[in-house]
Amino acid sequence: MLVVASFEYCFHTELAITELAEQGIGKEHILAVPLEARGETRELLDSIHHSDGVSTIDGGFLFGTACMTLGVIYGFHLYWGPIIWGLIGLFGGFMVGCLFDYWPGSRRHSRKRSQDPSGSLVFLIECRNDQAEIVKKVLWGHKALGVSSIHTGG
Repeated sequence: MLVVASFEYCFHTELAITELAEQGIGKEHILAVPLEARGETRELLDSIHHSDGVSTIDGGFLFGTACMTLGVIYGFHLYWGPIIWGLIGLFGGFMVGCLFDYWPGSRRHSRKRSQDPSGSLVFLIECRNDQAEIVKKVLWGHKALGVSSIHTGG
């Protein structure tokens, strides 16, 4: 039987290998394959053919709409009127929203960074059929992202 698991690289991966060795799975039956990062830069705009789910202008649209609405409402009481203040609110809010989305400490930026696969590992573990459940339990116990088993012909 072949058990396949994916991990984010951390000390739990080494602990999993050690615990598997204690359970009778030799290191010669464990293959750990690190995955390479793609190395792409972050796109400013999503296209119809490619979307990573994180766009840097979503916040700009939200802030622009809110500030435009406030500019139109309060523009009736200000000198330049609702149209000019609505446009000022639209462009100013759009710029502020884009800055918030692009800011390195923002929630969206950190979520994009956490999806980066640069520290991922894939384990291939060869074991007997009766050891498969123990191996899966050990892998799940050490924070595996996913675990699957493949029945081999042996």
